Amino acid sequence: MISSDIETGRRRLAELIADASVVVPFTGAGISTECGIPDFRSPGGLWTQNAPIPFDEFVASRDMRDEAWRRRFAMESEFSAAKPGRGHLALAALYRSGKSPAVITQNIDNLHQASGFAADDVVELHGNTTYALCLACKRRFELGWVKTRFTEGGHAPDCPDCGGYIKTATVSFGQAMPEDEMRRAEELTLACDLFIAIGSSLVVWPAAGFPLLAKRNGARLVILNRDPTEFDDAADLVVHADIGSVLAPFVTH
Repeated sequence: MISSDIETGRRRLAELIADASVVVPFTGAGISTECGIPDFRSPGGLWTQNAPIPFDEFVASRDMRDEAWRRRFAMESEFSAAKPGRGHLALAALYRSGKSPAVITQNIDNLHQASGFAADDVVELHGNTTYALCLACKRRFELGWVKTRFTEGGHAPDCPDCGGYIKTATVSFGQAMPEDEMRRAEELTLACDLFIAIGSSLVVWPAAGFPLLAKRNGARLVILNRDPTEFDDAADLVVHADIGSVLAPFVTH
């Protein structure tokens, strides 16, 4: 069933959730756009303004490390001001109810944690941009520390412990996917009987493979996204509508 009618899609979604024992949400950038965080691929998205810096270029070039941090701090107002939207709050309610054990996300904005998910139950496939890590020794750095040294020295700082390069805790193009998170995502996908893909274009692999894995394992599949995806024909329910509007009635306190 494919619907662009919010009421129809919402009613069918509620039925599927009621029938399910284990619900696993999978979220992409579309769930956060109403929070003031632009997505990546759409017109006006982040990548239409600046092409992403590949991991190998970040590691090889000090200029690229400087540019990566300049871009991150230029976006600080969007990330720091963002609060969980209706979609995040609806999924947090599902989590509190005990029906959803965790959320799998492609997002890097920390909004699922802010909405009420325990950090251990947010499976971040593409990392997190709200803090930084040393690529060598894995020491964590807060962004304020990095910004102070970037501003004072004019360059991205290196790790004071081992001299390694400091990068936001995100997964860049060409960087290895996090093994533990990928394993946890697969386990959750195979354990659910309802998989809900929300706000994802489903074009970034290997993350995009989880909805099909769930479907092939016998789970029902819901796709909630503003635009069509390549997997729409495989889903039990597709809703092409504003995510926050569809999920608003599921928000409970």
